[in-house]
Amino acid sequence: MVQLYPWLTPLWQQWQVQLEAERFPNAALLVAKAGFGQEQLMTQFSRAVMCSNYASEPCGFCHSCQLMESQTHPDFHWVKPEKEGKAITVDQIRQCNRIAQESSQLSGYRLIVIEPADSMNESAANALLKTLENPASNCLFLLISTSVSHLLPTITSRCQQWHISSPEAEQLALWLSSQTQRSVPSYAAHINGNSPLNTLKFIEDGEQKRYESVEKQLIEIASQRGDAVKLAKELSSDVEKSLLWLWYLLTDTQKAHFGLQLTSAVPGASVLVNSIDYNLLYTQTDALQKLIEQLHQHTGLNRELLILNWLFKFNGEACL
Repeated sequence: MVQLYPWLTPLWQQWQVQLEAERFPNAALLVAKAGFGQEQLMTQFSRAVMCSNYASEPCGFCHSCQLMESQTHPDFHWVKPEKEGKAITVDQIRQCNRIAQESSQLSGYRLIVIEPADSMNESAANALLKTLENPASNCLFLLISTSVSHLLPTITSRCQQWHISSPEAEQLALWLSSQTQRSVPSYAAHINGNSPLNTLKFIEDGEQKRYESVEKQLIEIASQRGDAVKLAKELSSDVEKSLLWLWYLLTDTQKAHFGLQLTSAVPGASVLVNSIDYNLLYTQTDALQKLIEQLHQHTGLNRELLILNWLFKFNGEACL
């Protein structure tokens, strides 16, 4: 049996009740951001559904459980992009639709997991819709997505939705301490979107020092004594993570301008608030958000030059 992360247990218990009562929907949608361990929940669920002995948990000994352990169960189908970053195609979904109409090979449920469901292209999503509208008996679909907004409304309307919520701060702190055996700064989870697994990686990989270095350099630039060229080069080496860190720094500083003292705020916010005018802070935060979106959508751009341009504007300059 899979040992679930503590923040997954309440949702799993809800699922167990529905499985025991044979009321689990034909189509379910699990919404979870990256780093929340939803893979554990999917594994536990699929093994419970496929088990021949129990309705709401895997026995671990029956033929079906052994097939799930060896990843060879003929009635379990996990649909994902054929290559990382690519779409789930209409041909993959048409194959799912055929499987959904067939009889179970082991006389139990057929389970089809689609992950990430938001990677289906429009043709694939429309093809799936036809099957969800007319569900076959003893066939379950589990769609896993990072955001409901990334799916067609016609798909989400035909699925019962569940969301994996962020654990309470105290629960997360206790879990992180038990995993790392060290003190965890209060802002670590905050700048990692309260994702337990991403926060754990942040601590284990020693990223705290790098974050504090980036934070210090931006504060120096805002005080007109830092090296923008050096920071732009550093940020461009891991742009997605680094720019998100700065976004948290700037938004926490905005809150500090209004007198909000949050325990989860990054330490540099209380320093930066005394070094930057609010109007400039607001403008730069908005510009940073647009820069993040631009670099995400257009991977071929000169990241270092665009970041440098953004940094120079803290002093009312521009390099472009």
